[in-house]
Formats: sequence, structure tokens, C-alpha cells
Amino acid sequence: MRKNIKISKSATVSKGAKIGTNVQILGKSIVASGCVIGSGSVLVDAVLNEGCTVENSRIEKSEFGKLCKIGPYANVRAGCKVADNVKVGAFVELKNATIGSGCKMAHLSYIGDAKLGKNVNIGCGVVFANYDGKEKHFSTVGDNVFVGCNVNIVAPVEIADDTYICAGTTVTKNTEKGDFVIGRVRQENKKRD
Repeated sequence: MRKNIKISKSATVSKGAKIGTNVQILGKSIVASGCVIGSGSVLVDAVLNEGCTVENSRIEKSEFGKLCKIGPYANVRAGCKVADNVKVGAFVELKNATIGSGCKMAHLSYIGDAKLGKNVNIGCGVVFANYDGKEKHFSTVGDNVFVGCNVNIVAPVEIADDTYICAGTTVTKNTEKGDFVIGRVRQENKKRD
């Protein structure tokens, strides 16, 4: 059975890596032993350390530590450095981001121009608003931070360790360690005319 795999001459795929159908491993990509590169994935100058799993995703000019899970349909753009045991899930996009070990961003989020500490949870629909219309800005997130669903983090902002950000919050100010952050309007139910 033909697998339609394309591996560039300058790429390195270690013994013990498994490559699915319609995979492209381009440029100087490095795929370590124990990695599983699922069907439809594209790696361009990407580095994947031992035991990473990529499911139908694109990774460009970025590096992942050991035992990371990427995809399905993740888009990792240039300049990302991801530590061990990180989940970059369905329809998550990373750009110029440093991600600490144990972080989880399971689905539908954008993390751009940011540094995340260890064990950060990024909920569904979280957006790092890094562009003000003229310039890109950078945000930092400490260790053990929980970011709920549909949160906007408006850069530049610094989120301290152990911060808990409630769903639906727009973060525009720095936090202090252990802060509980909520920034949404109380619901009102009104009768229709």
C-alpha cells in the first residue's frame, strides 16, 4: 500500500517513529524515536522529541519536548518552544509562544506572542489579543494558572502564578499571585415587547 510520504533529504526520522499516510516532513525537521506522525500532518523545520504524537496538524519552525500531543488540526507557527507533556489540541494555534511543561490547551484557542509557565490550563475559545492595529505585544502567564473558556487576554499583560481567570473575562490588567479574576457583566433577563 502506497503511503504518499514525503521526507526531505535534510530531515531526520529516528528508528521507531511511525509515519502515517500523506505526511510531509520538510526542511531540517527532526522526528525522534517513539513519535507518531498521523495522516495529513506537515512538519517544516520542526523538532519533535521522544514520544510526541501529531494528529493531522501543521508545525513550522518550532520545537516540542517529550510526550507532547498535538492535534487534530493544530497550527503551530514559527517561533514556538514547547516543553514536555503538553497538549495542543483541536484547532489550537500557537505563534511565537513558549509553553511550559504540563500545559493543556485542548481546543479552539490562539496563543500568540506569549510565555506560559508550567501546568497552565487554557480553556476553549481563549484568545491572546496581541495586536493593537499597529504593533504586536507580548504577554506572560505564570505557573499553575487556570484560564476559563472564552477569555480574552489583551497584551501586554502579566498574569501571576496561581491566578484563576473565570470564563468570559477580558483581562487588561496585571494580576498578583493567587488572584481570582472575573470581568463580565451580570446577566439580565428582560421581557420582549
